[in-house]
Amino acid sequence: MITRLLEMENISKDFRGVPALKNVDFNLEAGQVHALLGENGAGKSTLMKILAGAIQQSSGKVILNGAAIEVAKPADALSAGIAMVYQETSLVPSLTVAQNLYLGDEQPFNRLRGLWIQAQQFLQSLNFGVDPAELVSNLGAAQKQMVEIARAVEKKAKIIIFDEPTATLTPEEKHHFFALINRLRDRGVAMVFITHALEEALEMADQITILRDGNLVETGPAAEFTRERVVAGMVGRELSEELHGNATHHRALRPAGERILSVENLSMQKIVRNNSFSVFAGQVTGVFGLVGSGRTETAKVISGVAKRDFFHGGEIKFKGKPIRYLVPRPAVLDGIVYVTEDRKIEGFFETKSIAENIFLGHLAGGDKPESIISMTRMREMAAEWTKKLNVRALDNDARMVELSGGNQQKVVIAKALVQRPDLIIFDEPTRGVDVGAIAEIHHLIEDLANQGIAVLVISSYLPEILSISDRILVSRQGKIVEEFNPRVATAEKIMFAAVH
Repeated sequence: MITRLLEMENISKDFRGVPALKNVDFNLEAGQVHALLGENGAGKSTLMKILAGAIQQSSGKVILNGAAIEVAKPADALSAGIAMVYQETSLVPSLTVAQNLYLGDEQPFNRLRGLWIQAQQFLQSLNFGVDPAELVSNLGAAQKQMVEIARAVEKKAKIIIFDEPTATLTPEEKHHFFALINRLRDRGVAMVFITHALEEALEMADQITILRDGNLVETGPAAEFTRERVVAGMVGRELSEELHGNATHHRALRPAGERILSVENLSMQKIVRNNSFSVFAGQVTGVFGLVGSGRTETAKVISGVAKRDFFHGGEIKFKGKPIRYLVPRPAVLDGIVYVTEDRKIEGFFETKSIAENIFLGHLAGGDKPESIISMTRMREMAAEWTKKLNVRALDNDARMVELSGGNQQKVVIAKALVQRPDLIIFDEPTRGVDVGAIAEIHHLIEDLANQGIAVLVISSYLPEILSISDRILVSRQGKIVEEFNPRVATAEKIMFAAVH
């Protein structure tokens, strides 16, 4: 029999006097998967962080198994059987995977080998291919997400909150994750599923709740919802035309301009292998590939974030001139900017304000250091770019940590664009971003190409690649293996090239 496990009643939360949540009710039943949907800044993560003890509500109460509880800190939530898998990793980078899995549950005497064996067996039971002896700092974004998920499951929580759990996972890893969700549901574990992948929510959830601007819009059985109804509830308007109106088969593809970038036989350890391709001005070149296909590493070598092999590392030409950057600054000065896939770790300074982050991007792109920092100029620059990218915040003095994921991503993009690049590389530009912000970012990418800038977009999301690309490159096992014309490409053809 289904029983009411959790009730959150009239939850409100103010930040500096501005309401983030307004009298929101949220219920959860044992063995239920409850999808919590909404645009970035709608209050989804705020509501769940209150439940997980990361922040405290301004008013309202939390009732667990019929009794009101106080969740003042994360330890209170864990002791009550509530665990949260955060969108941005909360792992300790200097510890191994095994140590992170059992952090807080250590025995008086620990044998590392025994801990690794125990962790390996547990990870294998979840079909997660992660080495328990590896330092977390050496893991990619997808593997960190797996460890986060595994840690929550290991706590044997009665309620698990997943915040964008599939954003970094490959299709195969998603399949294993959804199988895990079904096993946990059969065990009576209640799960909250925060996601921007609406199809996943409609497929996996038993119940759907939609928030908008901190308000509860509607809630009900998932079977009663369609994608159109969810989108309309999230944004208050019909977005299908904005997201799909520029369908590839109906829009004009931009012709190739000057060959801005030429990569020949690029190699980096065993990750990138004899990779060759070109990027042209005034076009959006989309790169699709599964996690581990060498896409990100190639982009990092081009932009000076990583180094290619010293011997037989291949050749990179930018505007016809051979380049080999050891650090990013010379690349930025030459006109190459890389927008990272991991915005929290590599994209911004979370304790600094929006204005400070954007201005730091400007300073990084200047060929002459500024001896005097003008606060007026900083604020003017921030106002210009936050308006251009529609960054939603209390003001430009708001710290980055106070912003939603989508607005953080917009600031990271502004920080890159203020450097006036000739080639901009977007690595997963809409990961963890809501449907409204996705449309805005896609329009921005198209505007950049229309201005004659060379744009390289790396994405694991096929509809994104198909909708914005003028050329589509497919990466597999460290190199580009196929090129498609978007007019004749299909999701099936691209995926086949990526896996076979």
